[in-house]
Amino acid sequence: MMDMHCHIDLYPNHDEILNDIKSTGFYVLSVTTVPSAFEGTRNLTLGIKHCRTALGLHPQLAHQRKNELVIFDKLVSETRYIGEIGLDGSRGFKEHFDDQIKVFRHILKKCESYSDKILTIHSLNAVDDVLTCLHEYPNAGKPILHWFLATKRQVDTAVHLGCFFSIGPAMLYSDRAKKVISWLPKERVLLETDGPFAKVNGRILFPSDTDMIIPFLSAQWNLSTLEVTKQLGSNLKKLVT
Repeated sequence: MMDMHCHIDLYPNHDEILNDIKSTGFYVLSVTTVPSAFEGTRNLTLGIKHCRTALGLHPQLAHQRKNELVIFDKLVSETRYIGEIGLDGSRGFKEHFDDQIKVFRHILKKCESYSDKILTIHSLNAVDDVLTCLHEYPNAGKPILHWFLATKRQVDTAVHLGCFFSIGPAMLYSDRAKKVISWLPKERVLLETDGPFAKVNGRILFPSDTDMIIPFLSAQWNLSTLEVTKQLGSNLKKLVT
C-alpha cells in the first residue's frame, strides 16, 4: 500500500514515523513545504526502500519564501517528485494570491523542462485556479490533487487533465469529502494521510493508517477489500511508470 502525501519532517517524533514506514513497507511520498527543507528531509529516510522525498513550496508560505525558488531551481533535478505545491484561497492566504500564482507557475514551467515529474498539489478554496494553471502547463508532469474538495464539474475537468487524486482516512469524517470521493474514477485514486496535520479522533495519522479507508472504498466500488488493494496498487504502478 501507500501514503502519497506525508510530512515526515514535521512529525513530533521522527523515530515513530520512520519505524512505521519501515515496518509496513508502504510506498511513501515525503513532501516538503519549503525548498530549504528538502535535503534534510531526504536524509531522514536515506536507506528506506520505497520512500521518496518531494521538493515543494507550500502555497501558504509562498509570500514568505518565494525567494527560495532559487533553491528550488537548483534542486529540481534531484527528485522526480514535486510537492507540496499549489494554491490556497482561504482566508488569511488569499491576500497573497498573486505571490502564490507566481510561485506555482514558476514551478510548473520549470517542471516542463523534464519529462517525468509527479506533482502533489494543494488546491483548498482555489480549485479553478489550480486547474487553469495545469491546463496552461500540460507537460509539467502527472498531477496528484491532494485532499481534493471540488464540484462534480471540477472533478470532471481534473480527470480530463489527467489528474490522480490522493484521499485519506480523515476525509471520511466529512460528508462533502465523501461525496467528492464518490465522483472519482477508481483508476485514478491513491491513498494519503497528510500526517501529522490530519488526525482521526485526535490521533495523528501514520502511513499504516491508510488501510482505514479500504473498507469505505470496498463499499463505494462494490469490490472486495482484496480487489480494492489490487486496484490501488495498479494505480500507483501507472503513476510511477
